[in-house]
Amino acid sequence: MDTLTVLFYLFSAVLVFAAFRVITAKSPVSAALHLVLAFFNAAGVWMLLQAEFLAISLVLVYVGAVMVLFLFVVMMLDINIDSMRQGFWKVFPLAGFVGVVIALEMAFVLMSGFRLSEAKPFAPELANVANTKALGIDLYTNYLYPVQIAAVILLVGIIAAIALTHRNRKESKAIDPAVAVRTKKADRLRIVKMDAVVEQPSSDNAKEGGQA
Repeated sequence: MDTLTVLFYLFSAVLVFAAFRVITAKSPVSAALHLVLAFFNAAGVWMLLQAEFLAISLVLVYVGAVMVLFLFVVMMLDINIDSMRQGFWKVFPLAGFVGVVIALEMAFVLMSGFRLSEAKPFAPELANVANTKALGIDLYTNYLYPVQIAAVILLVGIIAAIALTHRNRKESKAIDPAVAVRTKKADRLRIVKMDAVVEQPSSDNAKEGGQA
């Protein structure tokens, strides 16, 4: 057994254990941390398969951005785990059946990709090119239009999210920076001249002062 095989079984064992702990951990923070561990081991498996781009993307995008945001939200919210776990065993048979069906469907679809007899060879010009560079060449040649369409859809989604979250709301206390910059001194402070007013002592205070 060579080193690559040992590393593969090591990464796979830790990955399976971390994935199991994700769905069995009582604390959502512990589940999220085990999910981070699962992502790192999946990236290690992809590195063994010479899929450097997928491994780097998994670590940077999911571990570095998505999971950090997820942990921030989970730790900021006060989630009642006991109320969420009520009725778990009632829906467990149906959930298990749906999970088995999904696993069989994925196995049926993915097993065809492991048939070496039907695998298509790489193009001759990509035979001596690094994996990441070959992926970039393939994306921007054979799949140029799908990549551009996906980029436009993501751009529209980003603009829609910004437009929905930055609407003018009545309860919002946000100010317009342009209006704040154009504000003059006279709009902030107004000096008003008034005559001095001396308060006259009341009759009761005058009597008390005379008796003293």
